[in-house]
Amino acid sequence: MQRFFIQKSTILFLSLVFLTGCKKNNQNQSYQQQAPQLPVETVKQGDASVSREYAASIEGVSNVEIRPQVTGYLTKIFVDEGDYVRAGQPLFKIEDQIFREQLKSAQAALITAQANLATSKIDVDRKKELLRNKMVSDIQLKEAEASYNAARGAVSQSLSSIESAKINLNFSTIKAPVSGYIGRFNYRLGSLLTPTNQNPITLLSDIHEVYTYFSLSENDFNQFQKQNAGSSVDEVIKNTPAVSLLLSGGEKYAEQGRIDAVDGQFNKTTGSITLRAKFNNPNNLLRSGNTGKVVLDQFYSNVILLPVASTRSIQDKVFVFTIKDGKAVQLPIEIGGKAGDNFIVSKGLKAGDQYIVTGFDRLQPGTPVVAQKQNAQPKKS
Repeated sequence: MQRFFIQKSTILFLSLVFLTGCKKNNQNQSYQQQAPQLPVETVKQGDASVSREYAASIEGVSNVEIRPQVTGYLTKIFVDEGDYVRAGQPLFKIEDQIFREQLKSAQAALITAQANLATSKIDVDRKKELLRNKMVSDIQLKEAEASYNAARGAVSQSLSSIESAKINLNFSTIKAPVSGYIGRFNYRLGSLLTPTNQNPITLLSDIHEVYTYFSLSENDFNQFQKQNAGSSVDEVIKNTPAVSLLLSGGEKYAEQGRIDAVDGQFNKTTGSITLRAKFNNPNNLLRSGNTGKVVLDQFYSNVILLPVASTRSIQDKVFVFTIKDGKAVQLPIEIGGKAGDNFIVSKGLKAGDQYIVTGFDRLQPGTPVVAQKQNAQPKKS
């Protein structure tokens, strides 16, 4: 009877052990079935090109203020606002009657001065003859010669007055100094114009080419100099590739431009430096005062590349999922730029680290995950 009891107890114990092992195996199998299998890849390094956009202001290569050089009332306007004019074309007319009278007066003064000069010459010649006959003294001759020289000076002064009067008369017709487009008028017919007027009559813009001005931060400018070979700023500019322009609506401008100038110093307030790029404007699409964005390509070597699709953005931060001890871990990363379909990671990941490629849309940190290897690699840009 006792032996039977021992055998029965042994059988019961072995049954319990068997049932416990089966339960653990079922739990492991259930865990493996519930944990999602997500594709995992290794972080790579590579070369990348980043297109950065910088706000730009646009001006014509010549943006000239049209101002009067003489005082008078505006009597005629030969052009209209927005007209295209050529260099030398008349734009405005100032009342010129006073300048015509000044010219006539100067011409009359010249006649008088020339007559006095002729009289003085006769007097000098006569006294020279009298001096040879000892009928006048040497002092009298010198006095006559002095009068003659004064008469010559009066003639020169009259000639100068005539030229000055002609200049003023010419200035009464205001002409275009360059070819370009007329801006808005600040004065109308009958306005009194003076060289000291606070505002110009109008602006004249030569826009067959345009300048675009944009600013780089100190870090961006240092990177700009590093990636373009040259021992001086001039050489760096010469070796800089062409840049593109985005118009205010976001469309790309058809012509490419070249950076041709860099400001001599950084702005102390903003910590940035201004660059200038020149664009051809054959169709006069761009005007002075337009705004846009200059697109500058910057090249990077051996940087951490991570597919944009493998990241999650929460507010202003970017995260990536990795696997540690069989569980999902959400890591914050810092982005240095975007190159095609990849982010350039400046902080948070290093080459050789692993990340979950896809399938993390509803994944929570700490969730069990099973790594599933794949051959996908970040695209080089």
